[in-house]
Amino acid sequence: MAFNSSPLNFGPPMRDLHADPFGERLRLPFCTRKHILGGRFLFESDSVALLHVVEQAYGKLPAHQLPGPAQAFRIELRLATRDVASASEPPPVQAHSGGGVLCGIMDASNYTVLMPEQRRALVVASQDMLRRPYHLRYELIEFAVFTLASRGLGLVPLHGACVGRNGRGVLLLGASGAGKSTLALHSLLHGLDFLAEDAVFVQPDSLRATGAANYLHLQADALRWVQDLRMRQWISESPVIRRRSGVEKFEVDLRLGHGHLTGAPPEIVAAVFVGNQPTGDASALLQRMPEHDVAARLAHDQPYGAMQPGWAQLEAALRRVGVYQLCRGTHPRASVQALQQLLGD
Repeated sequence: MAFNSSPLNFGPPMRDLHADPFGERLRLPFCTRKHILGGRFLFESDSVALLHVVEQAYGKLPAHQLPGPAQAFRIELRLATRDVASASEPPPVQAHSGGGVLCGIMDASNYTVLMPEQRRALVVASQDMLRRPYHLRYELIEFAVFTLASRGLGLVPLHGACVGRNGRGVLLLGASGAGKSTLALHSLLHGLDFLAEDAVFVQPDSLRATGAANYLHLQADALRWVQDLRMRQWISESPVIRRRSGVEKFEVDLRLGHGHLTGAPPEIVAAVFVGNQPTGDASALLQRMPEHDVAARLAHDQPYGAMQPGWAQLEAALRRVGVYQLCRGTHPRASVQALQQLLGD
């Protein structure tokens, strides 16, 4: 993909440390625009390589439009002149805040600074980080995009997945390792629309949800349930990433045409906690949670979301539409069928 640039511009100008010690006057000659999570994002950079990482993350995603006016956001991406020493993986991000600014810092050459009230962010990355696109995408760039969008658009961020059909969606919640990604995969393979695997953003007053339907992360054992040889090949030939926990997963690009991505924000009609408890009884697979357990269960599962301004409204709305517990059936197909019942299929 070609990125916009000024004519006869061969790179950022040399910096005069005496006249411009903070680099405030350095031009950012390259830019690209993306419609993400219902917001309009302008990415400006002094590095084409950094914009390619943005393209890998957000290129060819459906342009979701949420109820209400779309907000504009601006993210600057700068390539640090000083590199860092190579290591097995970059240091974990340390979060800081103060004075209306949010920071996510790996080291002196890799960090993100957010100004939510101004709907702006700065992402700085080293040459070394370009060789680690997984960490760069998720821990620096995605941190900026997701935080700006959720705060600027009044969305409640949730750790979970979402699938649906015909403008209706089901939230898939639960602890890491519960099987949300496997269930999302089989929902996709059985014809449901895919919205998001790991992060869902909900507008609490409308219950409309959005997300970035770019990648699905699957462990190798998920392949044992996939009978279609073409699908098995698609997954097994995908790049492998290594999470901070040490778990390795296939990073499956959903934009390659294997399945349908949700074209517009669906309305959430149910929330489902995906569990590991097995059952062979189809009638006991999906059970509505008792009303008195819902609030505590949601808050425990979503500690960050529960601290956001729209949480009380979202919790009340989810209690109204229904919160369910899903046991593990003898095959993921049975769980998909349970979701289809909630969607009215």
